[in-house]
Amino acid sequence: MSDTPLIYSPGTQVVARKDVMTVNDRIAHPAGAVGVIVRSPVDRSHAYRVKFSDGFEAPIRHDQLNRLAEFKRLPSVVDPSTPASLTGTTALMSSGLYDRVIFRCVIGSRAYGLDDEASDTDRRGIYLPPAELHWSLYGVPEQLENDETQEVYWELQKFLVLALKANPNVLECLYSPLVEFTTPLGDELIAMRSAFLSKLIFQTFSGYVASQFKKMQTDIRNQGRVKWKHVMHLIRLLLSGTHVLREGEMMVEVGQYRDRLLTIKRGEMPFDEADVWRKQLQRDFESAFQTTNLPDRPHYEQANAFLINARQRASEKSLP
Repeated sequence: MSDTPLIYSPGTQVVARKDVMTVNDRIAHPAGAVGVIVRSPVDRSHAYRVKFSDGFEAPIRHDQLNRLAEFKRLPSVVDPSTPASLTGTTALMSSGLYDRVIFRCVIGSRAYGLDDEASDTDRRGIYLPPAELHWSLYGVPEQLENDETQEVYWELQKFLVLALKANPNVLECLYSPLVEFTTPLGDELIAMRSAFLSKLIFQTFSGYVASQFKKMQTDIRNQGRVKWKHVMHLIRLLLSGTHVLREGEMMVEVGQYRDRLLTIKRGEMPFDEADVWRKQLQRDFESAFQTTNLPDRPHYEQANAFLINARQRASEKSLP
C-alpha cells in the first residue's frame, strides 16, 4: 500500500468499477470503461470528475474506480478469496471486511411479501471495520458491494447517519422481518431502532414519492410508458410511511396489499388509477403526520453513544 496515492491526480487513467449513469438513469458507459481524471477531490469523501473517450464526463467516487495500471495487475495482488466486486486498492483495503459483518437481512420483494418465483434475494447489512484500519490513513470503504450475490454492507457510521436522516432503505433494514445474522452488537442496534424514527420520515418519504411520480408522468408523455415496478414501490412507500407515523414502527411486510400492488407491478392498473390511489395515500400520510407521536428529531445522542461504544469495541480480537 505504501506506493498507492491517497488521492489520484488529474490525468490518471482509471477504470470504472460500476456502470456510469446519465442524469436520466441510463448507462453512459458500462463497468470496465476507461476514462481520465480531469479533476480530483480534496479527500475521498468527494467524487472525482472523470472524462471518457466520447467526451462524456461524470462524477465518480474513489471506491467506484481503479487506476488502469492497478487494474492490469489485479491477478497478482488480489486475494483469491476477495469477492469479485472488490478490486485494486479497494480490494486490498476490504480484504477480510466481509468477516466483520455485524448484521445481515433480506430486503426487497421477499421482505415486503411481494415476491414470486422470479424474485431475487437482496441482502443488506452493516459491517464494523477493525480499529487499526479505521485509524489508518487509508480509512475504510463506506460500503461493501458484491453485485453477483446482490449484497451491500454499509460501514457502521455511514449506516447510522443514513438512519438518522430517515433514509427509507436503511430504516427498512432495521425492521426487516427476514434477519439472517446478527452479532451481539447488531442485536443492540436492533433493540434501539426506534431511536431513528422521527417526523423527518414525512419529508424524506413524501418528497421522494412526489418527485418520482412527476418523473413518471414525464416518461408517459415523452415515451408512452412507465416502469410499473417503480410505481408499485412508491405506493408501498406511502403505505409504510403512513403506518410508521401512526404506529411508531416501520411496516416492511405489506402482504395485505399484495394483490393490488402486484396488479400495478404487472401494468394492469391504469396509471391514472394508480395516481388517484397515490393522491389518497398522500392525504392519509399528511393526516398521519399531523397527529403522529413521533419526536421532531431522532435520538442523535443515543446513536452517537452507540457508535463510540462500537468503535471502542472494534479494537477487541473478536467481533463484538
